[in-house]
Amino acid sequence: MDSLQTKQFRKNEQISLKIEDLTEEGAGVGKVDGFPFFVKDTVPGDVVVASVTRVKKNYAFARLVQIVQPSRDRVDVRCPVAKACGGCQLQELSYERQLFFKENKVRNHLIRIGAFEAEEVDARMHRVIGMENPFRYRNKAQVPFSTDKEGQLICGFYAGRTHSVIRMQDCAIGIAENEKILETIRSYAERFHIPAYNEQTGKGILRHVLIRKGFHTGQIMVCLVVHRKEKTSLPHQDQLITELVKIKGMTSISLNYNREQTNVIMGETGKTIWARDVIEDTLLDLRFLISPLSFYQINPVQTEVLYKTVISCAALQGDETVWDLYCGIGTISLALAAAMRDRKNEGGHVFGIEVVEQAVRDARENAQANDIQNVTFYEGKAEELLPKLKGKELPPPDLIVVDPPRKGCAQETLQTMLEAEPGRIIYVSCDSATLARDLRILVDGGYRLQLVQPVDMFPQTVHVECVVLMSKVEPAE
Repeated sequence: MDSLQTKQFRKNEQISLKIEDLTEEGAGVGKVDGFPFFVKDTVPGDVVVASVTRVKKNYAFARLVQIVQPSRDRVDVRCPVAKACGGCQLQELSYERQLFFKENKVRNHLIRIGAFEAEEVDARMHRVIGMENPFRYRNKAQVPFSTDKEGQLICGFYAGRTHSVIRMQDCAIGIAENEKILETIRSYAERFHIPAYNEQTGKGILRHVLIRKGFHTGQIMVCLVVHRKEKTSLPHQDQLITELVKIKGMTSISLNYNREQTNVIMGETGKTIWARDVIEDTLLDLRFLISPLSFYQINPVQTEVLYKTVISCAALQGDETVWDLYCGIGTISLALAAAMRDRKNEGGHVFGIEVVEQAVRDARENAQANDIQNVTFYEGKAEELLPKLKGKELPPPDLIVVDPPRKGCAQETLQTMLEAEPGRIIYVSCDSATLARDLRILVDGGYRLQLVQPVDMFPQTVHVECVVLMSKVEPAE
């Protein structure tokens, strides 16, 4: 369609259309006379009236006005601010169709970005593993404070693609205790006139509150991120502590100091103001110590599914050398080391590499807490450390495991992995687009896909985790 035909659509014009598909961000897609419109808060099968908001040369955006005929896949949302909040993009879509959407997302990325043949993807890819209860699964919440138009302190969640806070103290995918914790803090701040931090002016005290819960232990951590000098206390903080400790499971209360005029949530220093510095949780019968700055998977139920998949793919006999890159606080490293220890073959060892200093300290403490001795952790960027350690402190690997951030692996890391020539590679990814990109590099470097297993770690959102097993192609093959 040429650009002249787009002139028939004007801003605020109302259009009728049927939603046929979803974008990767979860917006509905429908067409009017062949011209595509993106309409948020719709699901495939909806027949809707929408108001045009923006027209581009080859597509346009519209705002939902009315659902004329709801899709059979549309469900009632559990959260009153689901449409405004940026956290859950798919809450109006049945869970069965959410899983279908995520499976297709991974498949399409592998074909379109990774340039894999559809037949190969279909042969190697398993059905996505979903949750029995896809709500109340998050063990962590980072909740911002702000001030409403009347000057009242509020806490809640950011509206989609903004830093505007929506008043909300409960979350359908968060723990039930969040509501009581947030109301306790809000009431304390209101009573003693503790102001919220203002990003524009750099004034105020309360920035965020971090809440974490160990699902297996029931232990709860509350960490208030404040715009204060290091080691200083909050005004009347004993009053806040008195109320918070009444909440069942409360184990750790701390302050984190962030005086930077930035949107980065956590500062680098903190102080425990009640009880313990950490909480504990267990994964696959391993005990983990979790501090406010620790990286720890947010969905413990699906994390066990994910790690069991990794262990199954690893198929360790107990005498292998494993490199675990981007190892975080050592969850995968320790799970693999424990699996090798249980095989009772001697000589097997896991080497974990992580760039975050605090995470490496946590990993070493977690190894000690579980009496796992066949694991060693190094601090630094994988792409910088591997060339220095390879052949010296790091024996050649039989298996390399990578679990990189959303941006994927650094090119130098991929190249070092290829040069190490492990028999197998396991790639754990939270972004199927960068996963597909990196898999193509590894395949072109002499590896083949063996298994692709999507795991729904983030129900109600567009995100999906994947475990991919690859094996080295031998010259005779």
